[in-house]
Amino acid sequence: MRVTEILSDIQARLAVRAPAMIVTIYGDIVVPRGGVLWMGTLVEICARLGISETLVRTAVSRLVAAGQLVGERDGRRSYYGLAAGAQTEFAAAARLLYGPQSSASGFLIHHAPGVDDETVRRAGLGRMGPDLYLRADHPENAPIPGLTFRAEVVKEVALLSDYAATLWNLQSFADGYRTVIDLFSPLAELLKQGADLPPADAISARLLLVQAYRAVLLRDPRLPDEALPKDWPGHAARRLFSALYREISPLADDYIGAHFEGRDGRLPTRTDEVLTRLRSLEPEAVI
Repeated sequence: MRVTEILSDIQARLAVRAPAMIVTIYGDIVVPRGGVLWMGTLVEICARLGISETLVRTAVSRLVAAGQLVGERDGRRSYYGLAAGAQTEFAAAARLLYGPQSSASGFLIHHAPGVDDETVRRAGLGRMGPDLYLRADHPENAPIPGLTFRAEVVKEVALLSDYAATLWNLQSFADGYRTVIDLFSPLAELLKQGADLPPADAISARLLLVQAYRAVLLRDPRLPDEALPKDWPGHAARRLFSALYREISPLADDYIGAHFEGRDGRLPTRTDEVLTRLRSLEPEAVI
């Protein structure tokens, strides 16, 4: 199977939607290069992923209405950048995707009356009872209103994974990670064998990779290893994501610098933030 066939298969199986892919494009390509992209370039990127110009324009309008993008015009050209209110959200997602991996140092218990379901989902909270939640203790955790306690398991640690499975749908996260592995392992293997990857296809491959992995990672509560089932596929998915992202990025970044336009002309091929991301994805970059 050739690279183009593998990418077509990945694209079909992911059923890429315009709003989610545009968020991925901004997070992966645009934000680390100044944050503004010409609509013509956005249409070009999405066309290669099977998304029509009509769907792109509709999705952009909705993202503007939702406060994630802001637009400006220069003559007949339209440019869109990340809205100020969305910067914190995008930065948090970028730290998880591209930053050094941190291990959870135990758990936190939150007594948080009135917390809404969206906060529960975004914060990776496990509901222990009325107004009571368990969460993995990560340094980048966003604060939760209410009382917070540190928790540790003092005996019967072997029972922890079974208990965690009652608070979180770990099977859905495991299935998501296995899908990432199943989709992208053939591409990684083909590139390892020396297959040619056209630069424009490198862009599509990287965006599809980020889209698929991001969809699972941002829902994953990232529990301590002792709370996870044996052979947790999240670790293998992370290794595959990091290795494949580093492998295809030189071609993808060169193509970006040669073809993609922002408010002030061509986007830079690489920036300090782009290079920092690549360094953080190296195998030894763990904290």
